[in-house]
Amino acid sequence: MNISLLHIIHEQHFWLSAQRSIYWEEQKTMIVSDTHFGKTGHFRKSGIAVPQQVYKEDLQRFFSLATELKPERILVVGDFFHSTNNEEHNLFLRWKNDFNSLQITLIKGNHDILGNTWYENAGIQLIEDFYEIGQFRFQHDPAENDYPLKANSFIFSGHVHPGILIKGIGKQSLRFPCFYFRENQCILPAFSKFSGLALVKPKKQDQVYAIANDNIIKLT
Repeated sequence: MNISLLHIIHEQHFWLSAQRSIYWEEQKTMIVSDTHFGKTGHFRKSGIAVPQQVYKEDLQRFFSLATELKPERILVVGDFFHSTNNEEHNLFLRWKNDFNSLQITLIKGNHDILGNTWYENAGIQLIEDFYEIGQFRFQHDPAENDYPLKANSFIFSGHVHPGILIKGIGKQSLRFPCFYFRENQCILPAFSKFSGLALVKPKKQDQVYAIANDNIIKLT
């Protein structure tokens, strides 16, 4: 079940999903980051027995969102794939072949090391540095500032795998992935559940939406 909350930026409607994605209503675009497809296969090649089911569950969430939201485009803000080619990538390609009309744009992340020919054959548009639509810029690393911004630009990034620590009674505490909004930037949670968390320390003006199972909760 895709439970979402609305966040408005520059009069544009962005639906934040408990499934770690954003749907940009006006552009009919699904936005995700850090899917890390192929990561479990990479670990298994190194002799670490990570069950392939972990990857299949991430892939199934991705497919289900695309089916439910019916976007015209999927925008991946880096680290779509995790390693060199392996069988897990082939599972993705089998699905992609059934959705030839769906545009997928990838802003290249540090783990996207497949050759350009692979992306071309897969029908994926590859962007090296950043991608802009109107006032919105999409780049993998939130700290990247090598290129001048347009006035009033808003940046969507990934890379960090943001998380928030929520303290309970006594010394109890839990960590949750989150959408982290700063003044002119949103850092998306890692789509892959096979990823760590970097705890953020929001300032008073920041906004944080925590993801707990199938729920998304606005904290600040």
